[in-house]
Amino acid sequence: MENDQVFEGEAGIEAERSAISPPPPRYTAHRKDHDIHTKHQETNSQKTADYEDTPLLSRPHHSRHSSGSSTLDEEGEPPPPAWSGAKDFEGLSVWKTPSVFWILPPFLISALAFGGIVVPKLNLIIALICREYLSDRSISDPGFTFLPVEIGTDNPQCHIAEVQALVANFTLYTALIAGSLAAITSPKLGALSDRYGRKRIIAFSTFGMLLGEIITIITATYPETFSYYWLLLGFGLDGLCGSWIASMAITNAYAADCTEPSKRSIAFARFQGCLFTGIAIGPFIAGYIVKVTGEILTIFYIALGAHLLFLIFILFVVPESLSKERQLAARQKPQVIGHGEGYSWTWAASWRRFSRVTFSKQPYQDEVPSDAWTWSSLFHRISKGGGLFTPLTILWPSGPGSSRAVRRNLVFLAAVDTTMFGVAMGSMTVVLIYAGYRFDLDTYHQTIFLSIVNTCRVTVLIVILPLIIRLVRGPASRSSQRNSGSDQLDLAIIRIAIVFDMIGYIGYATSQTNSMLIASGAIAAIGGMGSPTLQSALTKHVPADRIGQLLGAMGLLHALARVVAPTIFNRIYAVTVVRGFPQAVFVCLAATFGIAFVLSWFIRPHVYFDEPETGPSRPSTARSGTDVAPEVLG
Repeated sequence: MENDQVFEGEAGIEAERSAISPPPPRYTAHRKDHDIHTKHQETNSQKTADYEDTPLLSRPHHSRHSSGSSTLDEEGEPPPPAWSGAKDFEGLSVWKTPSVFWILPPFLISALAFGGIVVPKLNLIIALICREYLSDRSISDPGFTFLPVEIGTDNPQCHIAEVQALVANFTLYTALIAGSLAAITSPKLGALSDRYGRKRIIAFSTFGMLLGEIITIITATYPETFSYYWLLLGFGLDGLCGSWIASMAITNAYAADCTEPSKRSIAFARFQGCLFTGIAIGPFIAGYIVKVTGEILTIFYIALGAHLLFLIFILFVVPESLSKERQLAARQKPQVIGHGEGYSWTWAASWRRFSRVTFSKQPYQDEVPSDAWTWSSLFHRISKGGGLFTPLTILWPSGPGSSRAVRRNLVFLAAVDTTMFGVAMGSMTVVLIYAGYRFDLDTYHQTIFLSIVNTCRVTVLIVILPLIIRLVRGPASRSSQRNSGSDQLDLAIIRIAIVFDMIGYIGYATSQTNSMLIASGAIAAIGGMGSPTLQSALTKHVPADRIGQLLGAMGLLHALARVVAPTIFNRIYAVTVVRGFPQAVFVCLAATFGIAFVLSWFIRPHVYFDEPETGPSRPSTARSGTDVAPEVLG
């Protein structure tokens, strides 16, 4: 009897100890997962080999986020998890539900205006520069005579190498001013759009373009009073508001807010399709209007009205894509993913960090010791050292949910995207100037050339790219799932696009006739499907509440590319055109695409930043089962 009482007392004590003892450490569960992973490694390796036999087909996505339900679809696979962003729009009326189709119609009108003034603005700059050059030359050489330069008409007396070099240098100045200012403002605007909504930031960027058109009209109306250098003020105001770089980035962020990850490349392609539709059709409409009215300034007034209409429609009609809850949640989080939970970006804090790192002899408090040099510490020091590059820390995330694979993918995707954008920016003006100089194309034939090339680009973006995605990924109901990083299809499209771009620019360098020039442009236009795919792939690597910040950081890189690329390529053209080899710039452009092609092979599929809404984060990939790459866990 006494023994029974003793045993009962000991049992009670053990029960109390069990009740107050802490739970087993978390690594025990991870060790079990590791053991399971070891047991199934051979099976998963065989699955991986089977997937590699069909590289363009997506792997089956077995969700880690399921609630434990054993429900299977008709093929015996777990259904893909629902896109988390859809719940923000539940219960909203049609008029308050955000969609890309709300913003596409006004965006198309604005794009038509943008495309309609590309050639007239370039010819306006050529006419103003040529007018001043010939006037200055007649003053220095009294025996020199020239035909008057008329704005809005063809001026054969301006088709000389000296004027071509001046135009190339002036367009370089415009890129430097607008690009430098946009590089400063675009990342901040992108981060602000995460916290205060997309509509206000898109409207702010459009307002800058509106001011630029006003200054263009004033300068063209009174050329005797205002020098063509006043156009630089318009480009400056445009860049200060983020320019079209920030506008396009935030527009893509709007599309990402209301579009499932697997469909974002199609949504981005629609916006780029509208942009290039404007560039393709806009010149035809502009040419007809100029022919009917006989006044080139009419086009700029219409463009001004189109930008104003877009601004009003965005502010008062289009529904906001970010709910109030997501905006408030983004305001409560640090603005930069990475080093330190309390890190936030402001101008004053940025200068304090820069001065500490640059002038203080004391080490910065969260700086990595000098004997622990790594690529991460180098990127950390650069981003902390100055405010301009601080937004780029989102491309090098750390902490829960990140991994070496995520960082590598983000960096290489950003590098390829920036390279392709830089080549496009560096060649946009050069191609038109070269076509007019080498093949004597007037404004009308330049318009035909642009329209054919951009019609091919629109066809690729609106028809071919969605068709490829539909055929490879299957119906939308099977692809409605969360971020899983870039898949094999994304990478294949990116690489094929780069190859077509490279072939097209080689064609520019070797073209001997107008037909060969147009064919080269059409081939290069097929490479247009690379840009929306790259943008979509980038957004698949970060949480939903960081998309605006990521695209804002890409706006910084695009703005820098807008400065650096035209600086290099316009200078190459200005130097080589007077030496009789203007094709040299296209050789350099094709070589740059070759570099981007090499970089694209360092991007790995199915890698993404995993930040669950609840519970601890852990890095992962979208590989099936427990097949997780070791470096992803590092």
